[in-house]
Amino acid sequence: MNNWVLVQKRYLPGDPEARVADFVDYYNHQRYHESLDNLTPADLYFGRGQAILAGRARTKRKTMALRHQQHQKTAA
Repeated sequence: MNNWVLVQKRYLPGDPEARVADFVDYYNHQRYHESLDNLTPADLYFGRGQAILAGRARTKRKTMALRHQQHQKTAA
């Protein structure tokens, strides 16, 4: 967070507070956390976590099935 807030030199009043608010928004809504199964804290808080993980699992199954089909075609 220090780098996020302090790296850019800004000298207007309210700039540090705005940078901290930007960081908190990024951290909670955009940054995926490995310890949270690569979800954002907001995803878990608002109950979207299980739906997102289920969607990822469906995509993975479809991708693996497609790869299997492609492998079968090239192996034949």
